[in-house]
Amino acid sequence: MVIVQDLAEKELNKRIEALYSLLEECTLCPRKCRVNRLKGKKGFCGMARKPMISSYSPHFGEEAELVGLCGSGTIFLTGCNLHCVYCQNYDISNLGVGDEIGVERFSDIMMELQNMGCHNINFVTPTHFTPQIIEAVALAKEKGLSRPLVYNCGGYEELDTLKLLSGIIDIYMPDAKYSSGAMAKRYSNAPDYPEVARKALKEMHAQVGDLVVNEHGVAVKGLLVRHLVLPNEMAGTKEWMHFISTEISKDTYVNIMDQYRPCFDAVNFPEIDREITRDEYFDAIKIARSEGLRRGF
Repeated sequence: MVIVQDLAEKELNKRIEALYSLLEECTLCPRKCRVNRLKGKKGFCGMARKPMISSYSPHFGEEAELVGLCGSGTIFLTGCNLHCVYCQNYDISNLGVGDEIGVERFSDIMMELQNMGCHNINFVTPTHFTPQIIEAVALAKEKGLSRPLVYNCGGYEELDTLKLLSGIIDIYMPDAKYSSGAMAKRYSNAPDYPEVARKALKEMHAQVGDLVVNEHGVAVKGLLVRHLVLPNEMAGTKEWMHFISTEISKDTYVNIMDQYRPCFDAVNFPEIDREITRDEYFDAIKIARSEGLRRGF
């Protein structure tokens, strides 16, 4: 059962109001652009007030614990607060491909995915639309929404925003991208990413704990961390695995991802303008195991 159903309606409405107040001088994410998105102004993410989505469907390319037999109900939101130079979805994240929708329609989409049998509702790149998402969730709750909610993000999250999601989000699925501020600045224009993401992962874990699956092996609650291996060790795998093992939990589910491709603007960064090698990927696996991690990869 989705956690939000146990959150009192009055409290849920207070959270929605608090989240929308962050849009007046937008501080939803660590960028803190301080533009009034309620009046149509746009910050780094390129989005104003109305949510935009590029697509939604049952998705079978996510982790097995999310996909199950019937798929993960993914909703791909337009825009992003990172704009990574190698983004594989750059048309959505950087170029703004998508359609504006109202929150009522947003809630109907969640119900459509539930009615298709999807095991969860998976918000992909949700950070900059958090108020609109939670408002739509409240509407969907009234219509009978009962699937776990997945917050599928880049890890660059504001603690004050995350705290307003406590008791609402069931499964957090953040990236752990870089352990070096220099690399984070070079590839995502976010030099504070390592510090910010570490704090965010701690808060997420404090809210939902380690990943829990049901008798069918499908996730119902918890933290699932994604780590994309980059060429030439640019992702800082050793530092991230040590942090997760020692400061989050050795039972953390970590998906060490091998699908890096030099997309979008990566051609202008020679050190990442190639696919990773087999050895680079298996070295990352060895590092995780050497740190005592055992779930996921």
